[in-house]
Amino acid sequence: MILSDKRILEEIEKGTIIIEPFDRDCLGTNSYDVHLGKHLAAYKDRVLDAKLHNEITGFEIPKDGFVLQPNTLYLGVTVEYTETHQHVPFLEGKSSTGRLGIDIHATAGKGDVGFCNTWTLEISCAQPVKIYAGMPIGQLIYFVVEGEIETLYNTKSNAKYNKPTTRPVESMMWKNKF
Repeated sequence: MILSDKRILEEIEKGTIIIEPFDRDCLGTNSYDVHLGKHLAAYKDRVLDAKLHNEITGFEIPKDGFVLQPNTLYLGVTVEYTETHQHVPFLEGKSSTGRLGIDIHATAGKGDVGFCNTWTLEISCAQPVKIYAGMPIGQLIYFVVEGEIETLYNTKSNAKYNKPTTRPVESMMWKNKF
């Protein structure tokens, strides 16, 4: 079950969902719009190795925008910091973003219950497109969880994306044992 706008507001009032900054105008019928932060990053190497720590180079989006190029993975970050203590948050691109040929996540659209952070975006594009810091980029939807949670994400000792940040975070796949 997806939370409605009224239910999202109730959960914010109870403190089980936190969105900072919160703007009532960004609340949709059953979602909340999030915006692109000013920081982007790209991997230093063209060939990535899942067993190694692949480093990124970060930069700020200029005030007059930045042109994304196809065949490059950019890591972005949301302006909004969110916490979700009883629901499963999903991040999806806005239809207006998709109609510009922009994807905002490759596979990581689901957050875990207990996720407390900004969202790193895995941005790619179908053709060159200019983007701007602060533009609406995606929307969060919240699902109800059936059953009791044993361990919240923010209390897991092996959680790899738990450190609060305002910048994109590179893949931590290399921390896994395989």
